[in-house]
Order: sequence, then structure tokens, then C-alpha cells
Amino acid sequence: MTPEAQRRVDVVRVRGGAREAGRDQAATEEPLEIRLHGQSFAVIMRTPGADRELAAGFLLAEGVIRGADDLGTIAYCADRGSGRAWTPTGGEGADADARAENVVNVTLANGSAAAIDRLMADRRQVTASSSCGVCGRRTIASLAAHAAPIGASWTVAASAITSLPARLRERQEVFDGTGGLHAAGLFARGGTLVDVAEDVGRHNAVDKIVGRRLMRDELPLADDLLFVSGRTSFEIVQKAIYAGVPIVAAVSAPSTLAIELAEAFGVTLVGFVRGHAFNIYAHPERVATV
Repeated sequence: MTPEAQRRVDVVRVRGGAREAGRDQAATEEPLEIRLHGQSFAVIMRTPGADRELAAGFLLAEGVIRGADDLGTIAYCADRGSGRAWTPTGGEGADADARAENVVNVTLANGSAAAIDRLMADRRQVTASSSCGVCGRRTIASLAAHAAPIGASWTVAASAITSLPARLRERQEVFDGTGGLHAAGLFARGGTLVDVAEDVGRHNAVDKIVGRRLMRDELPLADDLLFVSGRTSFEIVQKAIYAGVPIVAAVSAPSTLAIELAEAFGVTLVGFVRGHAFNIYAHPERVATV
């Protein structure tokens, strides 16, 4: 993570009725605007760091790209006078030049002007009709046109799954200083941590990992499993499906739609991984308990 991932803040600590002023670390949250060929496509609240990977993973999950070959360039926007932008110090309408690092421009390989226009028109329709991102846009039925079911036949030991929280926690560097970040970890079959990302949003952390692998042309992640520090939503499972991950596990509970999606697309979904126990909500055949 970059130094910008956390900041020093003033704090008043209350202990047993006593108050004491001090300083603490807080996880940074700032907006990242993703542009496609110079046109604004989405704004994501995130923790600064791995912004290019976040953009790549987000575009994969949104169905804008299918693989590394679809990516042209991902660059921070350096244009002057680029319009109004939100900044932590300036508020709504502040000069965007001061926060150019919060804007990335993505160019697609072999992307025609007509194709970009269609993407932007579709995005505007989604924004007008939906209040929560992919909700209402990515139904289980519509996903079938963009992603294939996961067919991995390998298994993982129950002991490997119960070891995931501690192994991920050991690598949560910014969490140690702030206590305010989610994390996602990519693990090999035996439970070895392969990659980790932290962010104020679970979805962003997953996008950063998937985007990093996408940019290295390492998808699909058919031999890995994904572990997240919070609950498992529809979007988390959706991102795993696009990345080809056969097993998704989490500290907390999955939603009903996440379970339905995992069942439909062959993803083993594990929740409440705490201590030596966990629940399997879909495709238990990949977990060896003996």
C-alpha cells in the first residue's frame, strides 16, 4: 500500500470516564474517477494505492473488458482545467488539478468510437435506473451471457480454510495502523497466501487483486481461492466468477443472492470462517473434511 493509504488524525480517547487528546491513524478514503477514452465512466470510493489494478478489475467485473488483450493504457489524468472534482480539502467543486491522482483514464485496445459510445450510453441508463451499482443490472440470468460456470474439480482441506483468517491478518499492514480497512487475499490450494489487497471497500480490495492478475495476463485464477475479511455479497461472487476463482470464503455471512449466484455458476461458497468452524453454502464437494 502507498503512504497515502493512511493519515494521522486528531482523536479524543475516552477510558473509564477520563478524556485524553491524542493522535491516531485513519484509513484514507478518496474518490477515484475512472474515465474511458476521456469520458467519465464511474466514480469509486477507495483507499489510494493500486489504482490501475482497481480500474482494471472493476472494468472486468462490469463486462467492459474480457481480458488483458482488451486493455490499452491506464494512466493518471494530468490535464489542466479538467473540470469540477471532489477533494478532501476543497469539497465539491474544488479545482481538479490538485487531485489529478484521483482520476485515471483507460483506453481500450481496438476500441471503436461507436463501441465506447454504446458503453457510455448503457452506463447512463444504469445510473438513472439503479441506486446501488450492479443491483438490478447484473441478474444471474444475464451473467450467463458473459461468464461460464466454474468447472474446477480440485479440493481443499478444511484445515487450510480455517487457517485463512490468520494468514490474511498477518499481511494487513494498513489495518494494523488504522483498524479501518477490509482485505482480500488470494490463496493457493494449500492455503499459501499469493496476493493481498486492502481497501475501505471489500469490493475494491477484490478488484485490486483481480486487476493485478489481469494486467499480468494471469486469468483465469482456476487454481486459487479468494478470502475476504467481511461478508460476501452478490458482487464479490460475481467478480470471482469473471476471474475464474472456484472457491470464495469469508469471515462473515453471504447474502442470499450471493448463495444463489455461487450455486448457479459452480462456485464453492464458504462463510463464517472463525476458529475451527465454517459453513459451506454452495458446492461443498470441493472441501475435504476428512
